[in-house]
Amino acid sequence: MAEDPPGVPPTVASFEAGLDELEKVVKELEAGDLPLERSLELFARGTQLSENCRRQLEDAETRVESLVRKNGAWQTEPFRPEK
Repeated sequence: MAEDPPGVPPTVASFEAGLDELEKVVKELEAGDLPLERSLELFARGTQLSENCRRQLEDAETRVESLVRKNGAWQTEPFRPEK
């Protein structure tokens, strides 16, 4: 696994790890009493994590297939969530 460049927060290996880190960032921000610079760092990291999780969810949605029985045979078709 390649290392992240200096000054760039580490990438997250999984959706679950990203979500867990995002929750920790939010809790730290909500606790308050942080110096402005730390608050800005956390906000930037939270934004990055949120975007990463959103992209992972979108990618997963495009890969999900549901099995459908048509004319007596099982076929796959793209997942289309009801809106």
